[in-house]
Amino acid sequence: MNGPLKDLLVIDLTRVLVGPYCTMILSDLGARVIKIEAPEIGDDSRKFGPFVKDFSAYFMSLNRGKESIALNLKNENDKKIFEKILAKADILVENFKPGTLEKWGFGWKQVSKNHPKLIYASASGFGQTGPLKELPAYDMVVQGMGGLMSVTGHPGSEPTRVGTSIGDITAGLFTAIGINAALYDRQKTGKGMYIDVSMLDCQIAILENAIARYLSKNEIPKPMGSRHPSIAPFEAFKTKDSYIIIAAGNDKLFENLCNAIGLRDLIKDEKFKTNSLRAENMEGLKKLFEDKLINKSTDQWVKILESLKIPCGPIFNIKEAVENPQIKARNMIVSAYHKVIGNFKLAGNPIKMSSYKDENTRGDIPDLDEHRQKILKEFN
Repeated sequence: MNGPLKDLLVIDLTRVLVGPYCTMILSDLGARVIKIEAPEIGDDSRKFGPFVKDFSAYFMSLNRGKESIALNLKNENDKKIFEKILAKADILVENFKPGTLEKWGFGWKQVSKNHPKLIYASASGFGQTGPLKELPAYDMVVQGMGGLMSVTGHPGSEPTRVGTSIGDITAGLFTAIGINAALYDRQKTGKGMYIDVSMLDCQIAILENAIARYLSKNEIPKPMGSRHPSIAPFEAFKTKDSYIIIAAGNDKLFENLCNAIGLRDLIKDEKFKTNSLRAENMEGLKKLFEDKLINKSTDQWVKILESLKIPCGPIFNIKEAVENPQIKARNMIVSAYHKVIGNFKLAGNPIKMSSYKDENTRGDIPDLDEHRQKILKEFN
């Protein structure tokens, strides 16, 4: 990939999701990524479904465009190979349990002595400090401990996981942000940097309204279904055939919405005159809205409200979301090549940059240890 990180070399010592997601972003932005995998086993996610011709679609979706070499960092010969790659690397990303790479002689303090310009990023469940630092964590563990599951779902429902692995993904995003900031800092100082990202920290960082509500009002938020806790109307409403999302975030939008659905009298109603009042009286407002919305289909209402620039939309399943013409127009479904499967479709890069073309293909998907000879020859 051509991009702003072109000519930077990333060592990817990661597996499963948080680390591979981060290095995938770096690859999409132009960096060269060499993935170091465990011999014979490889990245754990190579065994995760769904499978296409016995190859993991999960692994392929996160590791396109990377090169793979299998190295055992406990083995002296493999350590020497790794050190030669490390000598030319700009960035190292790892998501081992804290202390693991130190045992193998490749911790930050050990490595930075010989490679002072290296940017070294560690993403782990609980970070490198604190009483929980040595414990393992999966996505749902930090969704639960980070408070996210406590505000997800409907009132009275059982604990509900967010539908994607947001604990891993947010940590991968924050790690990529930290790395790019460290690259800019290195331009000014000539020095590398250590980056410590905790999945649990990242969940706290994205609590948004929930954490603001608790820290300012000492209120403990609870699940509210699709409803926003402090903006109204801002949720899913029943229509004749399904649901429509309506997000009228200010008084003018509320006025336009009431006119559009035939509820003009509500504009001057004392219970609904301001956003705060609407939020307090949302149950009554929702019933009034749905008594009108039930008369037309979601598609009909979307066309009406979109014509008035009122934020709204249907609730798509994954097929509908992926096949949305807007998604196609934004090049958000791209392809990568696998030598057995052929072209494989996957999610694109949402970062569009004026100086670089957003190609509709990505680099090839690597088999385990596929680039060994190429890498050995280059870094000998």
